[in-house]
Amino acid sequence: MATIDLGKGMPATDLRDDTPVAGSFAGEDVILVRHGGKVCAFAGKCTHQGAPLDTGMVIDGTIRCPWHHARFSLDDGEAVSAPAFAPLDRFAVIEEDGIVSVTGKDQQERATPSVASIGKIVIVGGGAAGHACADMLARSGLGGDVTILSDDTDAPYDRTAVSKGYLAGDVERHEIAMPEAGLGRGPAPQVRAGVAVTSIDVNDRAVVTADQDCVPYDILVLATGATPVTPDTVKSADNVFVLRTLADADALKAAAEDAKRAIVLGASFIGLEAAASLTQAGLAVAVIARDSVPLAKVAGPEVGKFVQALHEEKGVTFHLDRELTRFDGNTARLDDGTTVDGDLIVVGVGVEPRIDLAKAAGLRIADKDAGGGVAVDAQLRTSVAGIYAIGDIASYPDPRLGHPIRVEHWVHAQRQGQWLARSLLGAVSGSYGDTPFFWTGQYDASLHYVGHVAKPDDRRVEGDVSAGDFAVFLHEDGEEQAVLTCGRDEIALVKEAAWDAA
Repeated sequence: MATIDLGKGMPATDLRDDTPVAGSFAGEDVILVRHGGKVCAFAGKCTHQGAPLDTGMVIDGTIRCPWHHARFSLDDGEAVSAPAFAPLDRFAVIEEDGIVSVTGKDQQERATPSVASIGKIVIVGGGAAGHACADMLARSGLGGDVTILSDDTDAPYDRTAVSKGYLAGDVERHEIAMPEAGLGRGPAPQVRAGVAVTSIDVNDRAVVTADQDCVPYDILVLATGATPVTPDTVKSADNVFVLRTLADADALKAAAEDAKRAIVLGASFIGLEAAASLTQAGLAVAVIARDSVPLAKVAGPEVGKFVQALHEEKGVTFHLDRELTRFDGNTARLDDGTTVDGDLIVVGVGVEPRIDLAKAAGLRIADKDAGGGVAVDAQLRTSVAGIYAIGDIASYPDPRLGHPIRVEHWVHAQRQGQWLARSLLGAVSGSYGDTPFFWTGQYDASLHYVGHVAKPDDRRVEGDVSAGDFAVFLHEDGEEQAVLTCGRDEIALVKEAAWDAA
């Protein structure tokens, strides 16, 4: 189908309310949207990973990306919700004599708001939550008051690419760097990479680093994330890798260059993403897992078998219902006596929240049923005044479920960081309540999960799972609380919007 040349225009009657139309102007992809009686035009691809926005949806004054659910304001193209940060380019539009046409790109600079200082803000952690919080504060003009202290030696980067595109060799290292917090509007936050915080002085409102530097704060945001679990059976072995940081991926990529066979321990999302990436990199991969069906405890056996089949079609072998008893650096021995040869092993059996810093400072820790992270209230405040917790460590009260949960999703962490920044600035009130969302790429299949349930036992499956065209509706206490989709982006977007508004 030919692309509409929006420089020449299109009939105004073809532009329906809140329905994006794809076109082009001077060789650039553009979307037209009629919303609230006004016609607007923006760049046609999401600034996160280039998804075509004409296949997205207009909801509550935003255009929403079909791939990873980023949101852009239809007022000005601003990226208002992660995982996108950069705004959409705007185009000038005229509607005359029944024709809508684009006349050029809007070159107007985006002004940085001027807001009153709220004091020195220290963010411990440069991952999804920490970077997003700093970015929103900086976009509001307060970047000069913000310091990120991160024990990661790299500046903030997109961790979702570590187990996917970067490990598979589809993207280069520099391509997964996060945009500078604040997008260059006003002062940028200070990012101190490779700096570990060892303690919090609650009384004097300061954090102490490993080199005994004392960093004062008025507001402290803990975004320390999680750390991979490493079973005792592999802790002392050689050629054992985890996959959390960019440095982890560097080490694994280097080892994989000289390897022919890889073992993945654990059939988690991260483990299976690693299996897919290593397979695409040319290694023979075997997966060892306790589960009878991969992902069944999260998504149900139907989806688990579908994902397993995707891997098996690519040559991955599975050893399920099995325990690893020993790995000597070259051979894994299982509990039934089976041996599996591998030049390296990647551990993907889960993560634990990094709460030692919070615990030592006397912050309240949630119990196991609430996720075991740092307990926060509906405004993401910890039990100590002036200290907040966001991201993987935060156990917060979910307004729909009616009980606390701790969520380990990249986009969810980003949105918590953004919401907290807006809350500190007085731009939002009430309780944090964004619906959790994550995606996983398994070869050519992309799975979207919206909402949260503890178990997938109560579920309803629609569509053809084996064909990769399905939706699984998940319930908790009789109420629909989550949906997992493949090939049905609209359902995921609609459910997310509805639950956000509930």
